[in-house]
Amino acid sequence: MITARHFSWSWQGREVGLGLDEAGEGPLVVLLPALSSISSRGEMRPLMERLARDFRVVAVDWPGFGTQPRPPMHWTPDALSAFVQYLFQSLITEPAPRVVAAGHAATYVLHHAARHPGALDRIVLIAPTWRGPLPTMAGGNRRFFAKIRRAVEAPLIGPLLYRLNVNDFVVRKMVAGHVYSDSASLSGARMADKRKVVAASGARFASAAFVTGGLDRVATREDFLALAARTSSPLLLVYGAETPPRSRAEMEALAALPGVRTERLLRGKLSVHEEFPDDVYAAIKPFFAE
Repeated sequence: MITARHFSWSWQGREVGLGLDEAGEGPLVVLLPALSSISSRGEMRPLMERLARDFRVVAVDWPGFGTQPRPPMHWTPDALSAFVQYLFQSLITEPAPRVVAAGHAATYVLHHAARHPGALDRIVLIAPTWRGPLPTMAGGNRRFFAKIRRAVEAPLIGPLLYRLNVNDFVVRKMVAGHVYSDSASLSGARMADKRKVVAASGARFASAAFVTGGLDRVATREDFLALAARTSSPLLLVYGAETPPRSRAEMEALAALPGVRTERLLRGKLSVHEEFPDDVYAAIKPFFAE
């Protein structure tokens, strides 16, 4: 049985409401969802249900994301890193939990682990990314990305621009290209859940930051790989063979590092953990059981 609760975290004098799910008994596993306009801890639920057979599992929303109202803030990598430190030093009381981090969450977990040796027991990186969608498509950061972000954050035009970019047509097109192997996976209850994420009050601020690269914790592939190389915790990389080429190239570079164990699944894109939880669970379980 999954139990949901809410808690508050403070950043720069602002209270941020967040959601947390908990299930199972045993050694602790913390699940961190990806950062995206449609991401929340709910995307981890299929994997959570499977892991809860053997572990106590906690899934947490990121500040600025999820389904709760969010303050209108200029979100930064430092804010999210501060939240990760709060999560593992204050909210989670058990020492050295196992961690599963998807997408951009992987880079933040590596950043924390590199600076706090021994703080995390084992780390699973699911389809890890370090660069936002626009910088990935453009092959690097561009000055006008910051202008796009400022426009979406603006009081009057911002909400309109945001709604134009998260309507059902755009979301389905994004999902078909990058997120799910089968675009039909986004239908019914799952689509309704995603609509709650994009429609939450204040959602445009963190969404615009992520899309334009404003939440990129590192600036280059070399920086990303350096974090992994500095991490003392055992690492398991899990990604799907259908991952978009540019993102897959970053994962393959990570897989080439000494000491990084890799499970390349036969199917799956950036949300392989949500679409194919049985495959991901089968890859994770032996790693966590060691």
